[in-house]
Amino acid sequence: MNENIFETCSKINDLLTDSKEKEAREELIKLLDYHETKQIEYTPIVNHLIRETGLYPYIHTDTANWEDKFVCEAFKIDTGEKEEKTLHREQSLLLKKLIEGKNIAVSAPTSFGKSFVIDAFISLKNPNNVVIIVPTIALTDETRRRIYKKFATKYKIITTPEVVLGERNIFIFPQERAISYIEKINSIDILIIDEFYKAGIAFDKDRAPILLKAILELGKKAKQKYFLAPNISDIENLGDSPFTSNMEFIPLDFNTVFSDIHKNYKEHESSNVDFKQNKLLEILSEKSTKSLIYAGTFTNIDAIANVLNKHLVDKHNAILDNFSDWLRISYCHNYILTDLVKKGVGIHNGKLHRSLSQIQVKLFEESDGLDNIISTSSIIEGVNTCAENVIIWANKNGRPRLNDFTYRNIVGRGGRMFKHFIGKVFLFEEPPQQEFTQLKLEFTDDLVTSLDKEKFKGELTREQEIKIIAFNDDMDDVLGKGVYEQIKNSFQTFSPSNLKSIASDMRNNPTEWNGLVYLNSENVNEWDRNLYLILNRIGGGAGAYYRDMVAYIKAISQNWNRTIPQMLPFLQSNGVTIEKFFEMERTVTFKVATMLKDVNLLYNYIFQKKVDISPFISRISYAFLPKLVYELEEYGLPRMVSKKIQNAGIIDLENFNTPIHEAISQFNQIGLENIKQRIPNLHSFESYILDYFYDGIKTE
Repeated sequence: MNENIFETCSKINDLLTDSKEKEAREELIKLLDYHETKQIEYTPIVNHLIRETGLYPYIHTDTANWEDKFVCEAFKIDTGEKEEKTLHREQSLLLKKLIEGKNIAVSAPTSFGKSFVIDAFISLKNPNNVVIIVPTIALTDETRRRIYKKFATKYKIITTPEVVLGERNIFIFPQERAISYIEKINSIDILIIDEFYKAGIAFDKDRAPILLKAILELGKKAKQKYFLAPNISDIENLGDSPFTSNMEFIPLDFNTVFSDIHKNYKEHESSNVDFKQNKLLEILSEKSTKSLIYAGTFTNIDAIANVLNKHLVDKHNAILDNFSDWLRISYCHNYILTDLVKKGVGIHNGKLHRSLSQIQVKLFEESDGLDNIISTSSIIEGVNTCAENVIIWANKNGRPRLNDFTYRNIVGRGGRMFKHFIGKVFLFEEPPQQEFTQLKLEFTDDLVTSLDKEKFKGELTREQEIKIIAFNDDMDDVLGKGVYEQIKNSFQTFSPSNLKSIASDMRNNPTEWNGLVYLNSENVNEWDRNLYLILNRIGGGAGAYYRDMVAYIKAISQNWNRTIPQMLPFLQSNGVTIEKFFEMERTVTFKVATMLKDVNLLYNYIFQKKVDISPFISRISYAFLPKLVYELEEYGLPRMVSKKIQNAGIIDLENFNTPIHEAISQFNQIGLENIKQRIPNLHSFESYILDYFYDGIKTE
């Protein structure tokens, strides 16, 4: 054995003897990285230390002694894949508790491998209904792909609204979609909340109340609960809180990779932009590897993109050149991403079309794909990447500074099991002070007033019950006696106070609302008045001046008939770039559509003259695309490719009545190669896209 290796093994053994297992595991991971780099076989001693630190999946059975081989085999489990997988010690601990029927809330590092536990539970227990709530659409996409491959033959995998339930179902969606299924699901075998820290007002004040409502409402129907998060130190009032009653909190500090922190900010003033630029280029030139560049703000994304576009050379890589050409044709000829991808650089944020984000993450996983991704916090919220380097450009998360919790979450994106033992983290600004992170789950006024007083009588205080009664009385004055109580779960937004304000405005100013029916008009110019009215109710949340947003909505009414490059010139006078186009579409399909649904519901209870603007709401919800086309984008199929499939007469994607699961079945029946052959003028990158799309809809 190499003398240095022997000395390191001795040091690790001493740490274990002194009950310093975390330090021992970190030293061992660094030793395994050395073995990987030098291509050295593991000795029985190294394998034994792997076993002692609980990292069983890392054991090399071909050089291990019989005891270590036995442990490796003993911890193998069916996770729904073709071959059984070995769990590490702490994964096995969690799985054991779940199999025993325990309700657990777990805090574990990003590299822990929490998804293996979920998949193993489903394989072993065969539950009938599983609900997995994730924080973002991006994580919905990723989770669906993983689950679909393993379990689609046994379960109906539901990720979109208004899907008819099967005999056995796995639901995967953000909390907003979960709310719409409250009345449809009678019984849940296990309720899984991923990134459950987002139920804390301190972490996500806008969306936390609706996640808390989902936890309360769906938790009533759940036989078992499993909550997952990173970096939580404690949960306030764990046993006494209605959100976490009968749950055990398990904080696990069990890393499977090592974070090597480089404090580059000490080399120069962190505010010095030239230093940051030079340091970034230096790091990227040192080694050909995968780097995640956390920008912190959208402005910084633009600045970093310009630096890399100016200084990096084209890779002359066929797949990236094809991607660039496809972006130019499909989106915009002067979109900066078209130049960046040729240099091996992608951009990830929450505003992009979902399929475009997915494709970039896929290319980041490819050895000959993207080397670097510039990102906001969108990519740290559960999207798994295999970055060796994490470069933190700014200590920002939008306007506010990073807190310790988010900082550690970003750091945790460096390294990945079986990819990179060591994640290198480069800090261009001083990180936040380390702090104790206590999660507090609490009732807000909006949450309280959305609840059924009788259903949650045991969980609510007398003061909260009084608030519900008072709010219901106020709504009864506007809507009629008992109406709000009957329809409260039909509202899509999660701000009862805002609903009350709109309802009162309708009652007091009926003439302002009397033209709602014109939104069903085929003449887009007749939409103006009512769109201005609705956007005014959204306020700053519209994300653009009302005039610009109305112009945008009217322009994208041709979304299926015109390409994005054809629509953009009509919006240039309103300052709409391709980046703004993405942002505004997201606002329209989520915020504006949701508000319209609630307005329509209120209108029909307040006024005798009934109006049904659901046709317009449906169109705007799907960005004026056919419903299937919009839904297929979540599966990784861009609208441009769907258009070619429709025009070729392969599948009727314009049929509103075809459920998404039936469309997926049609794709599988036709087959990948057959569909490629039948699409005329298929761009070479669209062939790659179809490969990726089919990979996500096939079963193992």
